[in-house]
Amino acid sequence: MSQENTGNASSSAPPRLARYFEAMVKNDASDLHLKPSNPPHLRIGGKILATQGAALSSDEILSMAEELMSDKQRAIFTELGSVDLAYELPGSDRFRVNLFLQRGKAALAVRRVTRSIPDFKSLNLPPVVQQIASGQQGLVLMSGPTGSGKSTTLAAMLQHINQTRSCHILTLEDPIEYLYEGDKALISQREIGIDAADFQTALRYLVREDPDVVLIGELRDLETFTAALQVAETGHLVFGTVHASGAPQTIGRLMDMFPPESRDRIRQLLGFNLRAVICQKLLPCLSDGIDRVPACEIMMMDHDIRKLIVDGKDGELADAIRSHELDGMQTFSKSLYELIDTGLIEPSVAYDASPNRDELQMMLSGISASRAGLRS
Repeated sequence: MSQENTGNASSSAPPRLARYFEAMVKNDASDLHLKPSNPPHLRIGGKILATQGAALSSDEILSMAEELMSDKQRAIFTELGSVDLAYELPGSDRFRVNLFLQRGKAALAVRRVTRSIPDFKSLNLPPVVQQIASGQQGLVLMSGPTGSGKSTTLAAMLQHINQTRSCHILTLEDPIEYLYEGDKALISQREIGIDAADFQTALRYLVREDPDVVLIGELRDLETFTAALQVAETGHLVFGTVHASGAPQTIGRLMDMFPPESRDRIRQLLGFNLRAVICQKLLPCLSDGIDRVPACEIMMMDHDIRKLIVDGKDGELADAIRSHELDGMQTFSKSLYELIDTGLIEPSVAYDASPNRDELQMMLSGISASRAGLRS
């Protein structure tokens, strides 16, 4: 991929923003914020930190951004007060730039799109995640709050497919967060706002693009989720993200998108097409060289889980996960217990993150929650 959307195409000099992008790479920052009358800020390890760089004016920020803009993008910014841009450092990472107005002044938010995709082992993900990624069809949902590492786990799953399966992987993302180089797979990445106007437009033509594996960045509304279900139903492997606090809660979150009269039908479709739900939280890690480690709740479809979803008994899903832990499923409590047991997190961190502190305490005391008949 070459440099993109550079307004001054006739000039061979790199844009002035390139030095900020280089600083992001050097400091392993995920995001950059340029706000008038403030020093540049970098997000490193999940925290936004002020740099020692000089504060910029609104005019300076706008002038630098214009070096990346086409005439069409200038018109969009003038009309809407916000526009998405993209730039790639030669031989390095790609950067998604959002120029926007705040209090009438120009500001920038930049996301770094890295080429370095971590594998399952380096992410400390349970082995069953690789098993889920090896499926041939169905819907795989990745849930959790913002900043929980959903995109990184999905990237590891797609990279595993890329390295092991001859197929066409198609991603619809807003924004693109990782860049893939085709290995055994052919990979097409479409960025909403740059390669397609919106998710609905991109989804309309998706099947015509002959994908085997599809990533839909976020299932944010009824139309997007319905399209994901339809693609899974036609024999594709589909990945999508949902904002939810747990694997069972993900089902309720999806049902809330639909009117009551449609929910029985959607539950039937989920029963036939859902493959797995992975819910994740990122926690501070004790190991040197690892900033954060994921705690994962994993629910996979089997006869019991399918029946509970179809029958609308979401309140019993947590117990079903708990009773199938030998099959690779796991609750957050089990994941937190194992992270403590392996010395990766502090017990106090686990207790703060746990949705069921009593269950975790019993596990840490060597008491089996299932033997005690504990119910959340």
